[in-house]
Amino acid sequence: MPKILEMPKLSPTMEEGLLSVWHKNEGDPVLVDDLLAEVETDKATMEFRSFDTGTLLKILAPAGAQVKLGQPVAILGAAGEDISAIMAQAGKAAASATAPAPAPAPAPEPAPASALETSPPPALRKPPVGHVLDRTAFAPEAIADAPAPGGRVLASPYVRKVAREMGVDLRGAQGTGPGGRLVPSDLEPMRTQGPTSLARTTTSAPPALRGPALEEPEARPLSPMRKTIARRLTESKQTVPHFYLTIDVDAAALVKLRERINEELASHDGGGGADGQPLKVSINDLLVKACAVALTRVPECNASFTPDAILVHRRVDISVAVAIPDGLVTPVVRNADRKTVVGIAREVRELGGRARTKKLKPEEMMDGTFSISNLGMFGIDEFAAVINPPEGAILAVGQVRDAAVVADGAVVAGKRLALTLSCDHRVVDGAVGAAFLAELRRLIEHPLRVLTG
Repeated sequence: MPKILEMPKLSPTMEEGLLSVWHKNEGDPVLVDDLLAEVETDKATMEFRSFDTGTLLKILAPAGAQVKLGQPVAILGAAGEDISAIMAQAGKAAASATAPAPAPAPAPEPAPASALETSPPPALRKPPVGHVLDRTAFAPEAIADAPAPGGRVLASPYVRKVAREMGVDLRGAQGTGPGGRLVPSDLEPMRTQGPTSLARTTTSAPPALRGPALEEPEARPLSPMRKTIARRLTESKQTVPHFYLTIDVDAAALVKLRERINEELASHDGGGGADGQPLKVSINDLLVKACAVALTRVPECNASFTPDAILVHRRVDISVAVAIPDGLVTPVVRNADRKTVVGIAREVRELGGRARTKKLKPEEMMDGTFSISNLGMFGIDEFAAVINPPEGAILAVGQVRDAAVVADGAVVAGKRLALTLSCDHRVVDGAVGAAFLAELRRLIEHPLRVLTG
C-alpha cells in the first residue's frame, strides 16, 4: 500500500523547512536510511532520510518549496502501484506547501478616517515574499489598474530566484505544475520565447502626476534561518531588559602571549588543525578561555532567568558567534573552563568550518550559558550585542587597536581592546556585571593566569 511521506521535524525548533534538493528521483528504489532530500531548517541544512523501503512513486513538493511540518512531500510504495486515491488525499495539502498567501480581501465598506490615516492603499502594501517590488505601482494609474488576485504568479521562491538569474519575466506566465504552478523546467522555454505578459488596461495619468522612474530593489525571500534570527532577536529586545557595561583594557600582554603560543605551535609537528592547515591561536580563543575562567570566579554571570528562579549553571558552555552567508549561528564550546587554549582553538575552528557549510547539528548550537561575539576582524572598535536567550549575558569584542597610553608618567605606544557586556537585568545586576568585567580585565592584562586558571 502506498504511503505519504510528510515533512519531519529535523530540529527542536523547526516549524517549516526549505526543501533545497532531492537526492532521489521519481521511480528510484528507496531503502531504509537512504538519503531522500536535504532540508534547510531554522538551524542548519539537515538530511531527510527514509524510514521505509519501496519506490519513490511521486514527488509532491519540488526542490525550492517551503514546506510546513506534517505536509506531504512524496509518495512511497511498490513499483507500478496505483496511487490515484492517495494522490487525491495528498493533493490539497501538497498544493498548500508552496502556494503563496492569498491577497487580502477588500473591505466591503469605506474605512473610517482614522483607519485611512494608518492603513496604506492596496497598491502601497508590502508585496508578497519572492516578488520584485514594482515601483510603477506608486503612480496614480497603477492604483486603478493593478492586476486582480486571480492573475498572480504561482511559483516557489526557488523558481523566482532562478527566473531572476535568467532574466525571465514571470508576469502572466502559466506553468506545467499542479494548478498552473511554475516549475524549474518551465523557465528555459520562457527565456527563448519571451515572457507572456498579463493584458492590462491602463488609464493614462497627466505627466505632472507621474513620479520619477526608480530602479527596482532585489527582493530576497527569507530563509528559515533568517526568519528564526528575526523572531529570536525581536523577542530578546522586547522581553529582555538589556543594560550595557563597557571597559577598555590593556591588550599588549595578551597579544605577546598569542605570538609566543603560535611560534611554539609552528615549531612542533602535529600542530595542524582538522583541515591540515597549521593551527593558530586567535585573540578570540584566548578570550573564550579568559571568559570561562572569569565565569567560574563570578558565577552569577553564568546564569539564566526563569519565571520561578534564576538558574546559576555549574557548567561553563560558551556560545561563539559565527557569521555565515544566511546570518549568524552560535556553536557552543562545552566545558570551556576545563579545556586548554589550544584545545579551544582547535574546536572553534572545527565548529566554525562546519557552521559555514551548514553541517552543524542542532544540539551543537543549543544550551550555551554565555556568549561571545567578536567583530574585531572586521575593524570594529566597539559595539553592543543582543543577548541570546535564555543566556543572561553576552560579551561584544572589538579589535585590538594601537593607541597612545600613559605608562609611568610618559605617553607610549600601546594596545587597547574595548569589551562591552550586555546583561539581562533580571539576572545580572550592575555590580555583578562590573565584578565580572574587573575579573576579566585582570586575566587579560596578566594572561598567564588564563593558561593556569
